[in-house]
Amino acid sequence: MLTKRIIPCLDIKDGRTVKGVNFENIRDAGDPVELGALYAQEGADELVFLDIAATNEQRKTLRKLVNRIAHHINIPFTVGGGITSVDDVSLLLQNGADKISVNTSAFKRPELVSELAKEFGSQCVVLAIDTKREEDGQWYVYLNGGRVKTEMLCADWAREGVSRGAGEILLTSMNNDGTKKGFALDITKELAGSLTVPVIASGGGGTKEHFVDVLGEGKADAALAASIFHFKEIGIPELKGYLQEHNITVRI
Repeated sequence: MLTKRIIPCLDIKDGRTVKGVNFENIRDAGDPVELGALYAQEGADELVFLDIAATNEQRKTLRKLVNRIAHHINIPFTVGGGITSVDDVSLLLQNGADKISVNTSAFKRPELVSELAKEFGSQCVVLAIDTKREEDGQWYVYLNGGRVKTEMLCADWAREGVSRGAGEILLTSMNNDGTKKGFALDITKELAGSLTVPVIASGGGGTKEHFVDVLGEGKADAALAASIFHFKEIGIPELKGYLQEHNITVRI
């Protein structure tokens, strides 16, 4: 059985780790270098760094901060925010990133996914999708940190991204984000069951049971969370022990 991964996420704004609810009401959550080092020490499987304001502020990812974090961790490190070209990725990889995450820029120019996969390999390219379930029951893709709705269905865009070379999907449910009421099991299970690449579930993790649900019933390959780790509500060793007790294979 494949080992499931637990991934803390550092959402970065103005050089600090922040966290909101449904992509709004952002509050400070601490120093990203200290948090990254702590999570690596506690047994996180990977770390994700998302510069959540880079696209809206039309600037590049904070490479100096990426470099500082990379020097304090010994686990795979995914970096996203403001990436629009092969050169952007080269710079981030030189500064300690292992994988990169693209979102809005890839949707606006899908060829970017193909270019990055060709240059760096699919294993380096994570396609991040922010999605929201609307009143019609369908999950739509949102851009610019959840500010701009598109008419593209989440599953359709995920399939296209994988066909263009994305090696992993980071799926964030905006409906569930920050609510701590559980992950979006339906769309997670749909993608995990139909795609040929791993799906990372994000948005809604609040209890240890939620992780059992999304890694079991939801078929996710990994679960990403932020505030429950940042605010010390659940420790990573404690969570992994609980998952193991519930027959979810994790790396201890």
